[in-house]
Amino acid sequence: MAGRRVAPKPATRRTGVREAAAQATRDSILRAATKVFAKYGYDGGSVEKISKAAHSYDRMIYYYFGSKEGLFIAVLEGIYRRMDDAEAALDLDASRPVEALAAVIRFVLGYYRKNPEFVTLLNTENLHKGRHIAKSLRAREYSSRAIAIIQELLESGVRQGLFRADVAARDLYLLIASTGYFYTSNRHTLTAFLGEPLETPEAVVHWEDFVIETVLRTVDARASEEDTATTPHEEKPWQKPQPPQSRARSSSGT
Repeated sequence: MAGRRVAPKPATRRTGVREAAAQATRDSILRAATKVFAKYGYDGGSVEKISKAAHSYDRMIYYYFGSKEGLFIAVLEGIYRRMDDAEAALDLDASRPVEALAAVIRFVLGYYRKNPEFVTLLNTENLHKGRHIAKSLRAREYSSRAIAIIQELLESGVRQGLFRADVAARDLYLLIASTGYFYTSNRHTLTAFLGEPLETPEAVVHWEDFVIETVLRTVDARASEEDTATTPHEEKPWQKPQPPQSRARSSSGT
């Protein structure tokens, strides 16, 4: 009796398995590189250390990322993307701009605090004057959504008479980011310098409350009206339009 012929497995299925395996290898290398670069910096984070941490081979790093620099750029894009995704997942009610803006501030400060590798990697890249992330084609996209979210909240607040109309979303983004980033990146030296622990739950809550009050006072329409009533109106340098090249593109259609 003739044996039954077994139909060959579809090529698409084999291709899908290979693609999944390739993606798993790439993800493993990225996770390992994130930890190695955060621990040793760019110069100390060798390809050998990364491939060993990923249980992979040096050649696979060059195959997927082209070079050590290409891998570092992918790591930077990855940490920005994860923060961008987390911020996009926030449940914000733009019709309640005060509460929503406070939620954004809590998120940003909390994200820096809960993701020390993010801060460490950005410190490393700043030591290199941002020359690696400048080569990224995606970096601008990740700041655009954050600024677009703040822009939407500012516009809602202005319509309701709650927020002043002369504050740029880009400036407010920088204010929020700087208060969270500096506190986290310098917490150890500041603890020694000030002689008080900055990582206790009480200290963290105090700083968060202070930043929220500071930002809300900055955008408060009533405070702006009081300033105008007591002093002649004069356009401040920071109220002038920013040069086109410094504006982040909006991705809302941060």
